[in-house]
Amino acid sequence: MDEGDTPLLPACLVHRIFLSLGPADVLAAGLVCRQWLAVSRDEFLWREQFYRYYQVARDVPRHPAATSWYEEFQRLYDTVPCVEVQTLREHTDQVLHLSFSHSGYRFASCSKDCTVKIWSNSLTISLLHSADMRPYNWSYTQFSQFNQDDSLLLASGVFLGPHNSSSGEIVVISLDNYALLSRMRNKPYDVFGCWLTETSLISGNLHRMGDITSCSVLWLNNAFQNVESENVNVVKRLFKIQNLNASTIRTVMVADCGRFDSPDLLLDISAPPGRVFDLGSDGIDEDEAAAAGPAPGRTEEGFRHLLGTRAQLQRAEHTLETKAAELLAKSRTKPPERSVACAQNKLLIFTTGCLTYSPHQIGIKRILPHQMTMAGPVLGEGRGSDPFFDALDHVIDVHGHIIGMGLSPDNRYLYVNSRAWPSGSVVADPMQPPPIAEEIDLLVFDLKTMQKVKQGLRAHRAYTPNDECFFIFLDWG
Repeated sequence: MDEGDTPLLPACLVHRIFLSLGPADVLAAGLVCRQWLAVSRDEFLWREQFYRYYQVARDVPRHPAATSWYEEFQRLYDTVPCVEVQTLREHTDQVLHLSFSHSGYRFASCSKDCTVKIWSNSLTISLLHSADMRPYNWSYTQFSQFNQDDSLLLASGVFLGPHNSSSGEIVVISLDNYALLSRMRNKPYDVFGCWLTETSLISGNLHRMGDITSCSVLWLNNAFQNVESENVNVVKRLFKIQNLNASTIRTVMVADCGRFDSPDLLLDISAPPGRVFDLGSDGIDEDEAAAAGPAPGRTEEGFRHLLGTRAQLQRAEHTLETKAAELLAKSRTKPPERSVACAQNKLLIFTTGCLTYSPHQIGIKRILPHQMTMAGPVLGEGRGSDPFFDALDHVIDVHGHIIGMGLSPDNRYLYVNSRAWPSGSVVADPMQPPPIAEEIDLLVFDLKTMQKVKQGLRAHRAYTPNDECFFIFLDWG
């Protein structure tokens, strides 16, 4: 500035100079005068600083809640941990999962060393308890979750057994005295389990009905199973769902509609139940493609030769089994219970599929208030084998391999990590899913509308194939 407070340099030139400075220098230069202060808060300047400093791809958008690039830069700089203050060495093998209590005062860790460790999350982190699950024939621990009032901890793991074994178990640990309160079977083990209420949790079981057809049963379990009366339920069947083409239900979680940010955000039940929202559809129905028949010019002799191969015979058997299972489901599937939107309703969310064993769909089933209690016939009393399956309320097809899911704090938004299938790919054999992309997509779904809000991020890569694909425990902050 000169003596008359007239800028000696035009703002555009100051802006160009500031572009060559680092964040700290820009802020320091902004203290010189009012003109430089105004330039040092320029949105275009801080957008450049953001992408350059954090080395983020320029196609990655700003956080939707951020009001300016300067504030987003400051938020990440001030709140994202960047200094290691303590190293916890109590685990002797890979750590697979961390979960934090709702109060933030404790967290739990699961590991391939087959222990569940509970920690105090104070200024200096300390170990409160270590539960060794090897005496219960576990191979390793894989997942944990605190209940809403942080009085109980759910932990799930994998049983020792053959390489292809899918059995697991869930335990409940009291956080008052660290006593093991209950155990329940969980199959397949990657159902993981989750809390439904303060004292009840969901586990899974799998029943084979054919070579590639099965039935998943989701159970409601009482966390306290030392009841004295034999007339009190400790377990109740919640839902029974048919699986086609070697698919199974995995990764269950519960969204609480009462935590949506306002009553008008409750699930819109006007949409038809069971509707499939396909994110990868190219407009061609597989049934229509199959009905078109073989390509012209294929001779009868060549067709016989094709069917004569072992792979084609097995594929034909799988197709026949799937068609028979679909016919069975049409007459033995109960429609979803209809109810008004209610803050007490909850949504059961899980990965599933209909074309192959690779989880490519998100299944959503509404849990009504009367289903959240243990009321009903006592186990073994008036409980014949129910021939009916439960229909899903909504299915979202992501057209790719789902490798992670997480809920926003208000439970309205579902965040999904997936690795996409090639565009236009068709699953001809359920045991041979399409190849998956190396890029990991982050998809965001609104649980009120059941629609994709945005494809928020494609910044990470993975290289494992379908049959070795890993699961990412996704969290939101």
